[in-house]
Amino acid sequence: MIRKSQSRCLVITAVALLLAACGSTAKPPASGSPGVAACPPCPDCPAAAPTAAGKGDAKPLQAARWSDLPGWNDDDLAAAWQPFLQSCRGLASRAQWPQWKAVCDDARAMATPAAPAVRAFFESRLQPWLLTNPDGSTRGLVTGYYEPLLRGSRTRGQPYLQPVLGVPSDLLTIDLGSILPELKNMRLRGRLQGNRVVPYLSRAEIGKRANEGGERVLLYVDDPVELFFLQVQGSGRVQLPDGSKLRLAYADQNGHPYQSIGRVLVDRGEMSLEQASMQSIKQWARANPSRVSELLNANPSYVFFREEAIRGRDGDGPNGALGVSLTPERSIAVDPRHVALGAPVFLATTLPDSAQPWRRLVMAQDTGGAIRGVVRADLFWGFGAAAGNQAGRMKQQGQMWVLLPAGAAPP
Repeated sequence: MIRKSQSRCLVITAVALLLAACGSTAKPPASGSPGVAACPPCPDCPAAAPTAAGKGDAKPLQAARWSDLPGWNDDDLAAAWQPFLQSCRGLASRAQWPQWKAVCDDARAMATPAAPAVRAFFESRLQPWLLTNPDGSTRGLVTGYYEPLLRGSRTRGQPYLQPVLGVPSDLLTIDLGSILPELKNMRLRGRLQGNRVVPYLSRAEIGKRANEGGERVLLYVDDPVELFFLQVQGSGRVQLPDGSKLRLAYADQNGHPYQSIGRVLVDRGEMSLEQASMQSIKQWARANPSRVSELLNANPSYVFFREEAIRGRDGDGPNGALGVSLTPERSIAVDPRHVALGAPVFLATTLPDSAQPWRRLVMAQDTGGAIRGVVRADLFWGFGAAAGNQAGRMKQQGQMWVLLPAGAAPP
């Protein structure tokens, strides 16, 4: 019997061969594949999580009681009410909406409730399920992300020399779920070379082409490291010389696997694993300016952006994968293979670099290329330097309970 990973690889190869035979670019963004030489790694096409030898996978959702949630009675749940209503807005256009409609309709009919009323509402309409890894463990990695502020210009010139790129016209994308349902949420990216589909350009190759004027440039910023972390965060703001600001939002990615440059520095003996953080990487870059380009290119993944106006209040977050505005400290990115977007999640973890408990109801409103696994979350800290300080240091362990309407989870 062919293993699932081998089957997936064969499907990817077959799709690539089919596209290569067509050799058409009638709608460039709608179809494509990274080539056929081997089953290519990419952030949207992850390998299956390892399981304990000789044991079957544990069910990812284990029935729980409200008393199992540490700190559930202590959280100011009123602060989670508006983020929950935001989730209802996003859920209304998704396949799981019938499961949520009655709950969301009742929530919308309520006036702004206090914490006890919110707690009673959730306890009467939802059921907690403990997220569980395939090996039966219930703890996993909790990291953080934020929306940074960069300095930039519409025109190139000192100190604005680093191009921020939009989606290139030759990037092809294919949704593998349209070919095989088990590959839902997996995409492949590539480009046409003659009548063949080949992997898309790496970070180093994209940078070289951009310097030669062969890319679509949105604007220029003043710091390559800040631009790199903008790509890691997925969105950010840029202040122009006249003081005006705009937002850059994730538009697409080149299909190459994400490689942590912090891990690269650890493997090279430049810093310890405990020291590796966004802040320490920036310090290393300031001390080693001639080696920055080499380090950044060790990560072949590259993110392309689109420009958006900043609407609403200055503190409003960017839209996440659910299509609604993220709320600082109340929104998380999850792996949508295991946690349905839009669902409330009770997260029990600790503050960055601390053993102090941090336990809150948050909403699964975003995804990320590095967010893979059942018990895995990326907490959105908000906008600016203070949020970045928290996000950059957050590498905690935690537990997660997803809250679902009756009938929306397996028995």
